[in-house]
Amino acid sequence: MEKFRPVLDFMVNHQKILGYGAVSLLTAGSERIFSVVVFKCPCNSWNTLYGGVFLLMPALILFLLGLLLNVRSWKVLTGCCSKGRPCSCPRGNRLQRRLQVMGFVILSAAVAPLTWISVALLGGSFYECTATGSPILQQYVCKDKGEECIKILVKVPCLSSVSPSSELEILATLRAQSQVFGWILIAGIFTVALLATCISRCRSPVSVLQLAFWKVYLQKEQQLFETMAKEHASKLAERNLKSFFDSTELEPFQTPSTKAWDNISSLFAFNPKVNYYSMIHKYVSQKSQSGSIKSAEGDIYPSCLQFVDSANVEV
Repeated sequence: MEKFRPVLDFMVNHQKILGYGAVSLLTAGSERIFSVVVFKCPCNSWNTLYGGVFLLMPALILFLLGLLLNVRSWKVLTGCCSKGRPCSCPRGNRLQRRLQVMGFVILSAAVAPLTWISVALLGGSFYECTATGSPILQQYVCKDKGEECIKILVKVPCLSSVSPSSELEILATLRAQSQVFGWILIAGIFTVALLATCISRCRSPVSVLQLAFWKVYLQKEQQLFETMAKEHASKLAERNLKSFFDSTELEPFQTPSTKAWDNISSLFAFNPKVNYYSMIHKYVSQKSQSGSIKSAEGDIYPSCLQFVDSANVEV
């Protein structure tokens, strides 16, 4: 077991990067399966619609799925339309914070769709089918050549190796364009990711070792939260069922109030004057007699601490 300890430590410390890598690999594999097994360009007037759907529609589905599965989406949206709750109708800094979090949620959800589009462009099949049905390309290639040229152009994606060289040249050009666009998109994604990471880390209010400790703390807190939540829920269910079946009076049982759940479910704000590593930590340290977290001046929302709101809780 000790031989695998470095591998396990690496996976724990780099779980976010590995997660994005796994999503990208699965997306790339799915695209290859679709392009080889499912995709068959009709080579008629449906080319643009058919190719465009295969190029963009799976990317849209992956994006929506990323939003659906992201915990921070529901931290922002849950209870927003409920009257009388402290998280409803956010204004000022609270609204700005929610918009900031949703921005990071959107960026995170964009990993899979951008991977799909990049791999699809490198493959070339979807782009070739889409482009040959495009009126813009048809005007450029078939200018003053009549309808017959357009009929030949839409059949270019279905050419075989024994087709005329002029038609194969068009196909090769389209594939080259697709691959160039694919590499430009990949390079742009990594450039933006590098710049965003550099800016985020440069503006970090804590050191790299404290960040490492912070992530370890959150991981342990989440593990204990899940364990204690199951124990607490089991005891509550056992008390209620015992009272029901035995027809006895309910025994006193202390459980967190709705206000307490609201407080620990709110978005995290960092304050340089104190070291709170989660909303639970902040709540138990600062709650007032009314059961609410005390307001504090100097709260900031550094982008490098977005992981605090990413606790892996099923909602």
